[in-house]
Amino acid sequence: MLGTAAKFGQRTDDPRQFIVGLARGAAGALLFGVPMLMTMELWQMGFYIDRSRLLLLLLVNIPLLILLARRIGFEKTTGWLQALRDAVTAYALAIFISAAVLLLFADLRPELSLSAVVGKVAIQAVPASIGALLGRAQLQGGGDSGSDDEEEDEGGEADSGTLSSSYSHELFLMAVGALFLNLNVAPTEEIILIAYKMSGFHALACVVVSILIMHGFVYAVAFKGSHELPPDTPWWHALIRFTLPGYVVAMVISLYVLWTFGRLDDTAMMQVLMATIVLSFPGAIGAAAARLIL
Repeated sequence: MLGTAAKFGQRTDDPRQFIVGLARGAAGALLFGVPMLMTMELWQMGFYIDRSRLLLLLLVNIPLLILLARRIGFEKTTGWLQALRDAVTAYALAIFISAAVLLLFADLRPELSLSAVVGKVAIQAVPASIGALLGRAQLQGGGDSGSDDEEEDEGGEADSGTLSSSYSHELFLMAVGALFLNLNVAPTEEIILIAYKMSGFHALACVVVSILIMHGFVYAVAFKGSHELPPDTPWWHALIRFTLPGYVVAMVISLYVLWTFGRLDDTAMMQVLMATIVLSFPGAIGAAAARLIL
């Protein structure tokens, strides 16, 4: 127990750091999970979402959390076992926070079946678990994060704010960002409504605008954490190497999330494409934002 607890602090001999780490994880789960915890479509989806698809989503989330914990765990991890411990603890925090908030909002009631309760909490726990890990990265104090980046640099690994970062890490972070934001909006009826109203011109414009926004977030606009290109790098290099593959990743994640929530069942191929393009708009923004935040 103490060994697992230590994962939440910067020092294994300081219980206060463990408590602070738990608080950050809980705050992150709450902060990033609130949009879904207060969404009516997700309350209802707990009743009827296909259980095999829900199980697959929960299983997919486990390696995602492990990889994310390896990157930005509750403390700088030194091995996969520590990353696994961080991931399991983040998932446990997310389940607890999700259940507590749903109880507070009277969405979990005694007359509900066990299947409905599990479905409601399980759906909410996926984005909340990501938020629990993000809480460490975004909610930590300036005094106790300090050396994470320095240690990474000293260890010979490239800093995440440069083009020298691992290409697979870049794509992974974009996938996490796209998944997180997509989970917030995919269950809503508006995605299908927008897709139904759009023409081919609107769809093409949405693709172009999504790519431009995604590229601008990271390279063209001087946001804190944006990636700086070396002076001799051609303008198209980042577009071809990162932005376009990132948009493809966002589209794949969007398609998967729509399928998970049953939005593509008995739907014509053109409408499937339209819905994927619509959901890829927030997905692309999430993918770009993840590269800045993480």
